[in-house]
Parts: sequence; structure tokens; C-alpha cells
Amino acid sequence: MLHRLAVATALAGALALSAGVPFASALSPAPPQAAADTLEVATFAGGCFWCVEEAFDQVQGVSATVSGYTGGRVEEPTYGQVSSGGTGHVEAVNVFFDPDMVSFEEILATFWHNVDPTDDGGQFCDRGEQYRSAIFVRNERQRSLAEASKRELEATRSFPIVTEILPAITFWPAEDYHQDYYRKNPVRYRFYKFNCGRKARLEEVWGEAAVH
Repeated sequence: MLHRLAVATALAGALALSAGVPFASALSPAPPQAAADTLEVATFAGGCFWCVEEAFDQVQGVSATVSGYTGGRVEEPTYGQVSSGGTGHVEAVNVFFDPDMVSFEEILATFWHNVDPTDDGGQFCDRGEQYRSAIFVRNERQRSLAEASKRELEATRSFPIVTEILPAITFWPAEDYHQDYYRKNPVRYRFYKFNCGRKARLEEVWGEAAVH
């Protein structure tokens, strides 16, 4: 994102989060240990991870969100490497949620209504493969539900859905500076989000169902 502030390189000792492994990292907020076994993890890419975090933090039943990078070829990637493109990573968010409070289907609905699923060149003002939308599934149940939700959208909407559904691989938490950015830097965040045109495009695609 050329218009976003430059950030420091990744903190030493960033913990790689492998698919299906409960999250624990000093770099990012994590659910209480006592509740960790009851939570499910969903991983989404939807352009700027600051905005994806904000959208999911509003969902009742979501315990924590963690920004990071996944889908690429480089170990322990930095923001500078990913945002420049060429590593294969996307900006992504791990969403920790209580399935007794919110279903995976509802989590999927929040994701769809927070992205432009017709855009295969990035999201909103952020261009390049590192900002494309994707759902990273961790098991066959998640895959089945994600594919069903995509088919339903394709059947009920007049636009093509280009968002990919991919197997989850190693998730690298982003630098601490990026975690909860919208809370830490509200003025700068709102300025970025408005100028990126995210809200306007989401309302154009989804109408009143848009999540932003």
C-alpha cells in the first residue's frame, strides 16, 4: 500500500502459526488460554488487514483477530516484502470465534460482505496479488461450507465471484504495529479507509448488507 505509513521490519522471533495450530504469540492479542480449546479459527484475506480486523471485531462471538501474512513462499515475511509483491503472500486475518455463539456460516457472511468478490487484482485502492481476496480453509467442513456459500452467491448475484478458496498453510503474524491499527491510530485509519473507497464500493456491491 503505497499510501499507508511505512512500518518497521518484523520483530525478531515472530511465531509462525501453522494451519490448525492454536494461536499463541507475544506479538498479537490472543484468546485466554482457558478458552482456547473451545474456539475455532477462520482465515481470510480481504485487502487491507486493518479493515478486515475492524469488521470481524464487531461480530459477537469473535474473541480475537490477528493480522498477518499467508499463502506465500518466504518464511517470516516482513510487511515490506509482502506489500512490495512477489512473495506470493496475501495480507490476511486469523479470526478466533466461539462456535457456540456464532457459526462459521455467519463468519463467512461477514467476510463476503466486507470484500469486493468481483475483483481479482486486489481490493479497493490496494492493488496487486498481495491484496486479493481469499478464504483459507482448515478442514473439509470449512471447505464444504465455504464452497456452498460461494455457489449460493453465484446463483443469486449477477456478478462473477473470483474469490479463491484455498487450503490454509503457515500464517505469519504481522508486526505488532499492525495489530489493532484502527484502534491505535483512529484518525490515520479513517483517513486511509475513506480515501481508499472501501465503504463506497462495498455499498455499491452489497447495498445494505455491506459490512464496513
